[in-house]
This record gives sequence, structure tokens and C-alpha cells, in this order.
Amino acid sequence: MSAEPLIRLRGVQKYYNDYHALRGIDLDIAEGEFFSLLGPSGCGKTTLLRTIAGFEDVSDGSVMLAGQDMGGVPPNKRPTNMVFQSYAIFPHLSVAQNVAFGLRKRSDLNAQARDALVAEALDMVGLDGFGARAAHALSGGQRQRVALARALVLRPKVLLLDEPLSALDKKMREQMQVELIRLQRQVGITFILVTHDQEEALVMSDRIAVMFDGSVAQIAEAEALYRRPTSRRVAEFIGVMNFLPASVVHEDVSIAGLGSIPLTALQGTASTDGAPMVGLRPETATLLFDGQTAPDREAQGTVTEVVYYGDMTYYDIALEGAETPIRLSMRNVFGRPVLERGASARFAWSPGAVTLFR
Repeated sequence: MSAEPLIRLRGVQKYYNDYHALRGIDLDIAEGEFFSLLGPSGCGKTTLLRTIAGFEDVSDGSVMLAGQDMGGVPPNKRPTNMVFQSYAIFPHLSVAQNVAFGLRKRSDLNAQARDALVAEALDMVGLDGFGARAAHALSGGQRQRVALARALVLRPKVLLLDEPLSALDKKMREQMQVELIRLQRQVGITFILVTHDQEEALVMSDRIAVMFDGSVAQIAEAEALYRRPTSRRVAEFIGVMNFLPASVVHEDVSIAGLGSIPLTALQGTASTDGAPMVGLRPETATLLFDGQTAPDREAQGTVTEVVYYGDMTYYDIALEGAETPIRLSMRNVFGRPVLERGASARFAWSPGAVTLFR
């Protein structure tokens, strides 16, 4: 990140009467960054986005955009534009008329210059030649592209995206994720995405802020957030994580079903008082078969459930001393599961893949 962030939030609070929606948000976002606000419904992520846009006033704290305090600055005077979840496309207008709508107050543009900007914006989003088409005749993915073009034609410093892909089917949503990444790199402006879909945030973002209950729980790059969550709550929300009880005695940690290892071998930190918890991602353990040996540590248990996903199978394995089974994953090279319920299973695991939580 640059020394001077494009967006700087300090101590941002938002109250709706007695409801505390945002609880002292501190956040820096760099110019040209693809940044995501990720969290469950009601965590405050859309409220925070609307605060940056100027649709919500802050109860306390400050919002700085490009070095300017946005206190009292209305949305249409901020260097931002927003793509809403509903797209807000005007069905009675053509595609070109929708995109040109935000330019209607630009007195410095003649019709030729306006048309050139509209054509450029449509080309950016892959809708070259669609200008004359009726907006109501477009597919969901095409309407989403029109909404993006209408926002980009104004050349904002920051594009704010409020769950823009949630109305699309899975295949189209995955396609548009790649398109948004390409578009953001092409235009080089800051994108801020609000989403509750952790996979979407991991795929698209340079950095992610995970929010719960109006507060930011962790900010990190996508891989760091997945591999090194700083709390159990973040670990539970991002992907699948197995949790096992543990106990710390001097310099060793004893993990239910896995055995004892040096405390220094684990990621994270925990107090030596009480019983901490450890986490292990399903893909970080490897199933072992006849003749295979573990390069590091080995454990065994009984398969209690098999969940088939085509290219991947998840196995729930009950371990001696652990109350609940852990879930391991294996890619299906031959297209079918290799273990059945009730089978004995051995697997290799590494202490370096285990995270210790407070």
C-alpha cells in the first residue's frame, strides 16, 4: 500500500437510535486496490459502504477520500460511484441512454463527446454494439454490465459494489467474478466490494476486511486470511475448518485425536492457562493408503460420512479422544470416492498446518 491511502476511515461510528451499527471502524484502502468487506447479514458492511458513498452520515469519526474530509459532502460531490444490488436499470430506456444518464448534467460535453464516452464504457464491460438495445430485453448478466458501465462512465476514483453478483446464477456469477477482476485491472481505479460470499471475496480481492457485529475482526490478503485466521470466528466463517480441543502443558500442546507436539510448531498463540482450541483445514491433511507413510505426523480413525462433489470428496473421520469427527478432502483423480462409511482411514498431517486459537 502507498504511504497515503486513497480512503482513510478513523473511528467511524454509526447509530440508528439505540442500535450501534458501526463500532469505531479504522480502515485504510489504497489507490487501485480491489478491497472487499466480507461478513454475514447484519454485520454492518453495507452500512459502511453507504457511509463511504455519502448515503449515510457518520455519528462519529471521519471519512477521508483523496485527502479530503467528506464530512457534509453529499454523494454526488464525492469521487465515488455505486453499483447497487438491484442494478437500478431504467427498463424504458435503451442501454446507451442508461449509461449516459449520469452524464446529463455535464454541460462541458456535446452530444458527440457524450456518445464517445458511452461507447468507451460499453466496450470496457463487453457490451460493444449493445447501445441501441432495450434495457428490459437484457439478461441478468448484461444488466449487471450496464450498471457497471453507467458507474464507470463518470470516471470515479472509487467504485462501490453492493453485492452486485448476488442475483446471478452460479455459473454466471463465477464468470462475472473474472470479468470484474479484469475490468478493475484495466481501469486501474479502486473497487470496494460488499459480499457475504467468502469464496467470492477470496477469488476477487487484493485484501479483505471480515466484519462481525459492526466491527472489523481481521484485515488481510486473501491467502493470509484463509491460512492464518487470527480468531476462531474468522476461521469458521472463511471456508471449512476442523476444530479440536487441546491442552497446553509447559512447552507442549496435546491435541485430541492427534497427539502431543511442541507448542512452537503451531501457528497462532494461546494462553497456557485453560484449554485452547486448534484448527485444521480439510485439504492440509492427506489420506494414506497401503504402503504409504507419513512424511511428518500420522493419525487414524473411522470414516463416518462420505460427501461426493464430483471433482472432490469430503470424508468425515472419527478420531479416538475427539467428540466430533474431522473433515478431510481428497481430489477424485478417477472420478469416484475411494473410501466408504465404516472404513478405517489413515492420514498424514503437519503441525505447521495447525492453527492455535485463544
